Amino acid sequence: MPDATGLELLAGDLRDLRSDGVLDTVHHRGQATIVVEPAFIRDALEHVVGKGYTFLASLHGVDYFPEEPRLGVHYEMLDMRAVDRVRLKLRVSTEEPRVASVVDMFPTADHQEREVYDMFGVVFDGHPDMRRILMPEDYEGYPQRRDFPIGGEPVLFTHNEPRMPAWWK
Repeated sequence: MPDATGLELLAGDLRDLRSDGVLDTVHHRGQATIVVEPAFIRDALEHVVGKGYTFLASLHGVDYFPEEPRLGVHYEMLDMRAVDRVRLKLRVSTEEPRVASVVDMFPTADHQEREVYDMFGVVFDGHPDMRRILMPEDYEGYPQRRDFPIGGEPVLFTHNEPRMPAWWK
């Protein structure tokens, strides 16, 4: 991970690209994080790639309920030569959860963006195949959101089949 000074230098470079693009920096427990505006994510990622962070190790979603904007997308970037990581984060509201896709920059983002869409409802504009990947196509809702109802359908095992008469109807 870049140290706190290296993180601020990297964030300063990003601010030079777009002054309002960087919202915050956090260096906590050895993890360097830059919080960016959603509209700035592609430019920010291109810049950190130019700094050596060429591998997208992870792209995942987060729900910060009850805070607003509520939904987050995290991009974990790895510099494999220096064995160094930096995380770029952004947040979007549930009313308009849209972010630009980075599949053309990082092919591994294909399934990861689809998973974030499927579980949290964040739409990645420009994604070549934005559809559910884990849940059925006709599934309603986003199960990893914190306001999603807990519960579900009972699982049928041979020991509980007599208690669930006509389960096949």
